[in-house]
Amino acid sequence: MKQVIRKGLKHIIVDEVPDPLVTPHHVLVRPVCSLISAGTETASIHQDNVLKEVAEKPSHLQTIWNAVSSNGPIPTYREVKAKFSEYAVLGYSGAGIVVEKHATVQDLEIGDRVAYGGEGTGHGETILTGRNLVARVPRGVAYEYAAFATLGSIAMNAVRTARMELGDRVAVIGLGMVGQLVAQLARLQGAVVIGMDLRSDRLELAKKLGARKVIAAGDGAREGVSSATDGRGADCVIVAAAAKSSAPARQALEICRDRGRIVVVGAVGMEFPWNDMYLKEIQLYMARAYGPGSYDPSYEKRGQDYPFAYVRWTENRNMEEFLRLVADKAVDLQPLITDRFPLERAPEAYQKILDPAGGTLAVILDYEQIEPEEFRPRRKVEAVRPAAAPGKRDLGVALVGAGNLARWAHLPNLKKIPGVRLRSIYSASGVRGKGYAMRFGAEFACSDYDEILQDPAVDLVVIVSRNQDHARQALAALRAGKHVFVEKPMALTVEECRELCAAVRETGKHLTVGFNRRFAPYYVEQKKQLKRRTGPAVINCRVNSPGISGAFWMADPAIGGAILGEACHFVDLMYWLLESEPVSVSAYSLPTETTEPVGQNNIAASFRFADGSVANLTYCTVGSRTSGGERVEVFAQGIGAFTADFRELTIAGEMRHKKSKWFPAKGLGELMQSFVKGIHDGRQPEITVVDGARSTLGCLAMLESARSMAPFEIDLETATAPPADAATPRQ
Repeated sequence: MKQVIRKGLKHIIVDEVPDPLVTPHHVLVRPVCSLISAGTETASIHQDNVLKEVAEKPSHLQTIWNAVSSNGPIPTYREVKAKFSEYAVLGYSGAGIVVEKHATVQDLEIGDRVAYGGEGTGHGETILTGRNLVARVPRGVAYEYAAFATLGSIAMNAVRTARMELGDRVAVIGLGMVGQLVAQLARLQGAVVIGMDLRSDRLELAKKLGARKVIAAGDGAREGVSSATDGRGADCVIVAAAAKSSAPARQALEICRDRGRIVVVGAVGMEFPWNDMYLKEIQLYMARAYGPGSYDPSYEKRGQDYPFAYVRWTENRNMEEFLRLVADKAVDLQPLITDRFPLERAPEAYQKILDPAGGTLAVILDYEQIEPEEFRPRRKVEAVRPAAAPGKRDLGVALVGAGNLARWAHLPNLKKIPGVRLRSIYSASGVRGKGYAMRFGAEFACSDYDEILQDPAVDLVVIVSRNQDHARQALAALRAGKHVFVEKPMALTVEECRELCAAVRETGKHLTVGFNRRFAPYYVEQKKQLKRRTGPAVINCRVNSPGISGAFWMADPAIGGAILGEACHFVDLMYWLLESEPVSVSAYSLPTETTEPVGQNNIAASFRFADGSVANLTYCTVGSRTSGGERVEVFAQGIGAFTADFRELTIAGEMRHKKSKWFPAKGLGELMQSFVKGIHDGRQPEITVVDGARSTLGCLAMLESARSMAPFEIDLETATAPPADAATPRQ
């Protein structure tokens, strides 16, 4: 499908990307029209030079330094450079026809006329969006008007947040597209609207659309508002402007009456003089996107609606209500449409919007219309052609999951290994998959995993997707005759471990897990010290991961949380350092009744090993970012060795030696190289499916011990034995 893309920081292109695959609680929409938002969308198009951007936002430098500290200067330079050609989606509002739906969506049908929204949906020929971000279009409402539903719901949420009453004097600062909609909706709410903007043409339009009075923003605006409010000031000021400065916010304070209300819906600076805010006792509100449900994954992605009786106006119900007003002709949208372009000419549309002299408000993109039965998704798109025919020993590699770990580590590492041919990038986001394929030289990008499984040129599948998908994708790849590199955790349940162990035995294919610490230089040296021991050892692991908290998906215990998702590294590390099986664990967690911090993600556990060794693992997400990440200490008779954050190693024996690195050496490249070489040589991987099963079982044992507050025995056979139905031949 064709998609509008921001390439790098400011270039707008239309490129061919894979059509999305429908997912639970989502539908596929074939747009007829989409709307370019002159405010929100253009804010992400950086027209200024890089030095000016950095000067205005010095925090960029801190971000770069943090990346250098965590990953090293060369990978950071590579990523900063990539920003100038990286693909990103633009757009979040349109209308069209439902052409495909997931079985979990019961109340929409193929062929329904709908308006859609949602961050990242974009301007493309096929849109994947959540059910709660789709609203039916009433009969008689044209698609170009229905495409305003998202912007209309943003304006409606601002009006609801303002809590205005009949007769309130409401000033609207910023009469762009959202401001014009806010002004019309405020008038419908019974307010006397005062429109304010720097542009005379927008003031005239607001007057035409029902504003009682319009005033040029800036010097003199206070007197104009005072005159329109009998000297009292505005009861409410809605800031719908877009500005890097705090000038609109300060003007809102200036014209607002004592104990009045300010509602901020636009992206503006918010530096208010404290004394003036205090003396006027101003109430300040933020209007967040379309209304309740915005940015809530449970609502937007998992289809969980809020109860009508408790949340009357969700973002979906705001969209529906705005479309009703359009159907009743209570809102006039035609004067807001200043330009129309076909999808192929989207770059021209953005040029027009970005021209400050153009006076552009709403720009409609038009799409070629098709009937739902004519919909033929294309989920595989060629990216680059191989420079030469592959060699006989070239290993065809497909990467699954175009995330940060893939671009920072695995893809650059694969490019360095001789005899590797990057065949494909799979991503649910067609734009990201195509962008990664172009950047790293993959032959095609796809949004359907079956394209990889059915490709005979793919020998190895590298799985870097989300944790809950690892086992399913690895199992499918093994059964399709592919070798598998799967990031940790290999699996989330004992049954998944059993199935993977059985699949490796049945297929004879290699599977390894991304336990990179086994290849990190300082951990390798630490193990060498322990090899000198003559008796049991003591290990202490302390891990601090404050990033795995809040709404971050890895914090969710339902999909393993931080323990199965990250602490599995250290269960494997302890086994590898000791070369002895863990046999039991006792663990305690923080209280599990609170939503934050997540108790299950904060655990102190004590392990006992078959050779008599013991180990403590303390994993927490409540620490500070300055507390360090991980520290591992090992002790045996006359032996002590300590590592910290892949950068420090201290060996304490008869003498004390300390080593340090400027930047962390994590062993990711060495791990990948070892696995690929093993496939070429016919050698079993150093990290096997049994190691993946052990780490999952150890983490499950920790969680169960913390839940029951009792020791838990660890029996590796329970996670590696054939599944219960193993006697049934696979078809």
